[in-house]
Amino acid sequence: MNSASIITIGDELLIGQVIDTNSAWMAQELNKVGIAVKRRVAVGDVWDEIWSALDEEQKHADIILITGGLGPTADDITKPLLCTYFNGEMVVNEEVQEHIMNIFTKLKRPIIDRNLKQAEVPSTCTILFNKRGTAPGMWFTKANPSDINGPAKEKIFISLPGVPFEMQGLMIEEVIPKLLQQFSFPHIAHRTLVTAGVGESFLAELIKDFETNLPKQIKLAYLPNHSMVRLRLTTSGNNKTQIENEVHKQFETLQHLVKDYLVTNEDEPIEKVVAKLLLKNNKTIGTAESCTGGYISHLITAMPGSSAYYKGSVIAYAYDAKENLLSVNKTELETKGAVSESVVTQMTKGALKNLNVDYAIAVSGIMGPGGETPDKPVGTVWIGVGNASEIVTQKIHFRFDRQQNIKLTATTALNMLRQFILSHS
Repeated sequence: MNSASIITIGDELLIGQVIDTNSAWMAQELNKVGIAVKRRVAVGDVWDEIWSALDEEQKHADIILITGGLGPTADDITKPLLCTYFNGEMVVNEEVQEHIMNIFTKLKRPIIDRNLKQAEVPSTCTILFNKRGTAPGMWFTKANPSDINGPAKEKIFISLPGVPFEMQGLMIEEVIPKLLQQFSFPHIAHRTLVTAGVGESFLAELIKDFETNLPKQIKLAYLPNHSMVRLRLTTSGNNKTQIENEVHKQFETLQHLVKDYLVTNEDEPIEKVVAKLLLKNNKTIGTAESCTGGYISHLITAMPGSSAYYKGSVIAYAYDAKENLLSVNKTELETKGAVSESVVTQMTKGALKNLNVDYAIAVSGIMGPGGETPDKPVGTVWIGVGNASEIVTQKIHFRFDRQQNIKLTATTALNMLRQFILSHS
């Protein structure tokens, strides 16, 4: 079985200045076509460390994908290093050079030597044409006598830009098609469901017999995130129909066992689940947000086509905004506080009326690190969801930092709306 390793390059990754989204995206795309990623490694812009990573990863995988370090500045050393590593010399690729000149001409920007040097590539590589940027991808091959998994194999090294937009274009248009031409990969089957309202440990206890009796070729993974837990079944093999049937059979059993907590039997976020329900019922939604500062509306509008069901939001952070924009009673704000059942109920009503929507979500809470009172510690949140006929509220206490509390509030509110829609459809 041909496997892959991913090496991401850049000091910014190691100090946390930039989050590595590239390797996660690449792993997902490779997995779709049956290429298992065995290792993911991050290294800085240091010659010896990059060289050592190349030496090490070819011991473990047949395909080594590298992102980063292909820019035009002095700290971008990946290309000259690969030239040395594969015993090449730098040559000008005329097609890449013409492409670069066309980009700058269209942008009406001057072309400097530093930009043109992007067309210089190692003579020992095959060029992967980058339609989205100036740095081409590079494909190298090397016989590796030190493979720890058996006899020597030809190893594939693929260097890609670190810019996500450019890397993704090259992966889809060049890398994956070329890999599929060269190798035969097994089929990988996944089935994922999402649960809410139950912790990971309780869930594991609930399905322990199921997990114990799973066929050895099928693996179960627990993936907790923002008050929800995903359960994923995975297997692989050459007979696509057979392994899909095997996973489907076990997945049906799993769904039944967790039916009381099941959100969806697809690997999709809660905002997509809610979107499907709203579209199915031809209903609209709006939000009244205080403590989340618009994060719920951000999740809703992240879904393509959300204009079909989303009308808008009122981000009413201050007391006077709640009064003027959502018609919240001033006296109740002053006596009961913004973080109260009465206020969040009025916020829900105000959103329903002023946004003219079928359903509304309202949230008010204390996200931290400050703002708490003896009876309302950090993480206290009131959530309201409802329609013109009924409003349901819930008080929740989260225990994390500000950003995590905001995310948990948003996903919990959306799940409350999901439950409300199902019970009123």
